[in-house]
Amino acid sequence: MKKTILTYGLLSGLVAAALMVSTAIYYHNSMDLKNGELFGYAGILLSMLFVYFGVRSYRDKFSGGVLSFGKAFQVGIFITLISCAFYVVAWLVVYQTMMPDFLDKYIEHALTQLRQSGATEEEIRQQTAKMEEYKTMYQNPFLRAAITFLEPFPVGSLVTLVTSLILRKKPK
Repeated sequence: MKKTILTYGLLSGLVAAALMVSTAIYYHNSMDLKNGELFGYAGILLSMLFVYFGVRSYRDKFSGGVLSFGKAFQVGIFITLISCAFYVVAWLVVYQTMMPDFLDKYIEHALTQLRQSGATEEEIRQQTAKMEEYKTMYQNPFLRAAITFLEPFPVGSLVTLVTSLILRKKPK
């Protein structure tokens, strides 16, 4: 089980990190944040396909074609955790080296969109205060890592859940 988890976790993590870096390079050069979340979560979902492949591989190669929901979930969640760790490390490196001003640009982008949507000055002021508070919290690298972990983990958990339901197989 460990070999399957490590193999597919590393593959998923490398894909997640590569997509993170390539997306960061694109946004660093253009800073057009439109559709950024869409591309980011599509990349996360793509990297989490390795959860399915890893659980399937474990079922077919190591458990004789039989797999309980619990064991499938265990394999999948460990693959997810490894992938998420790679995602976090990739973002921390990207943030420090390529995009230390990311939060400033993101806040500017969000406030511009808020203004364009017709928000009142009071709403803009309140949102600005919230974002500045968030920016202060984000300076703590441990909190930054935890927040970053919470981006791919729900997606990976959902993929693990669905995969476990699809690939479970009772003995005949």
